[in-house]
Amino acid sequence: MSAPTPEGRGLQHPAFGRPSPALIARAHRGYARFLAQATPDDHTLDAAARRR
Repeated sequence: MSAPTPEGRGLQHPAFGRPSPALIARAHRGYARFLAQATPDDHTLDAAARRR
């Protein structure tokens, strides 16, 4: 005979599969840093326009 299985999620933690607030905050900071670096300066745009 096997032991009865408890109702609910079993052995998994209730928050299994959900990112933690710390992980979301870290990803947000990294994405903000990426956007800050990816934005070209006005000087770069002006120089590129003059070359054309």
